[in-house]
Amino acid sequence: MTERTHEDIVKSIVEAMEMYVAPSVAQHGGEVNFTSFKDGNVVVQLSGACSGCSGSTDTLKHGIEQMLTHLIPEVTSVQGIDDPNSIVDPYMTLDPFNDPFSDPFSDPFAMQEMYRQNNFKGEDS
Repeated sequence: MTERTHEDIVKSIVEAMEMYVAPSVAQHGGEVNFTSFKDGNVVVQLSGACSGCSGSTDTLKHGIEQMLTHLIPEVTSVQGIDDPNSIVDPYMTLDPFNDPFSDPFSDPFAMQEMYRQNNFKGEDS
């Protein structure tokens, strides 16, 4: 087998990611971008909904890493880093309406009860 150059390997990685990874994660509001390749390890940056998402580890290890190691023999592992500038919050809350007063543990000063008392008095009070 002919040994490929670093540039050829990187080109193959970027092409595979653009063809297979980008469309898939974009459907969920995410973005995965190639950052570097060294000693068999690919580093990608997770942006958008992927940045900080608990499911991104599964996508990274069971999706992207398996695909890249299968398609590109020089790739042995894939690591992800979160985009520090991402403005998307991928974390789900327990409350589907995102009501800050619905969680009793987030109300250390009993503001919830004061809010409810003031809201239910009416405008004349």
